[in-house]
Amino acid sequence: MSDFLQDFQNDLKENINGFIAVSVTEVETGMSYCSLTVDPNFDPELASAYNLEVVKAKMNAIKALGLDQKIGDILISLTDQLHILDVSEDGRYFIYLAVDSKKANLGLTRATLSKYKKDIVSKL
Repeated sequence: MSDFLQDFQNDLKENINGFIAVSVTEVETGMSYCSLTVDPNFDPELASAYNLEVVKAKMNAIKALGLDQKIGDILISLTDQLHILDVSEDGRYFIYLAVDSKKANLGLTRATLSKYKKDIVSKL
């Protein structure tokens, strides 16, 4: 794993309140470039594999509707967790992030992801 991805994971773990897990996945192949979790029962690579289908379905819906739009992020609210699928501007990668909804600040979390999202395209 590259130093950039290692730093990215560690930054999220240390600086996002309620951090549970993160991974970076390529949309076309489903390959996970990195993953980290603080919960041994939570598999971020498995979660990314399933959420890849969500990203692809939304991309197909946008295309079918003839919209000139790109996905920024997809927010999934669970009972006590937030799952964010943050898609790169070129649509090639997405960051999957799970946080505890009672501890996380959604605005700060999205801002932190946005900071890294641009770098991921150029560093992978």
